[in-house]
Amino acid sequence: MEFRTFAVEGLLEITPRKLEDERGYFSEVFRLSAFAERVGPTAFVQDNQSLSKRAGTIRGLHFQSHPAAQGKLVRCLAGRLLDVAVDLRRNSPSYGQHVALELSPDDNKHFWIPAGFAHGFCTLEPDSVISYRVTSYYSPEHDKGVAWDDPDIAIDWPAIADPESLSAKDRVQPTLKQLPAYFSLND
Repeated sequence: MEFRTFAVEGLLEITPRKLEDERGYFSEVFRLSAFAERVGPTAFVQDNQSLSKRAGTIRGLHFQSHPAAQGKLVRCLAGRLLDVAVDLRRNSPSYGQHVALELSPDDNKHFWIPAGFAHGFCTLEPDSVISYRVTSYYSPEHDKGVAWDDPDIAIDWPAIADPESLSAKDRVQPTLKQLPAYFSLND
């Protein structure tokens, strides 16, 4: 597996190695020992998957607050999507900055988003399926979000992004300026 870091510290792009021949390919898509060497001991407790039927569907930006904060290991199983992570660690030099990665089954990449980040995505093709493993169980009372279109975050969403696809919850999320200080670098 190859690991790529970003200017926003903590995020990782993970690219599994593919062994290809005339039959197709084999790929070890995840190895906990190699992952733990980069991020430390990690226990995944829940696997989530969602299907978005239409291209342009926006989901997010979501996170969970402490004590149920979640790290997410994200992967696209079908279709194609723009996956986004926003740094919410108040004393981080990259607070409010984001990283956006295009994910598809063809590239087989994973995007590691640790606790302290909001996560969202926009589907680029119909029938896109996203899978993500999380480090804490879903907790409705800790489920939070930030506005997907906050100008202070300034995500360059694709032209097909459809605000009408937002859930009722995502239509009323606070801006970054309105968000309490849920996270810091010391968490």
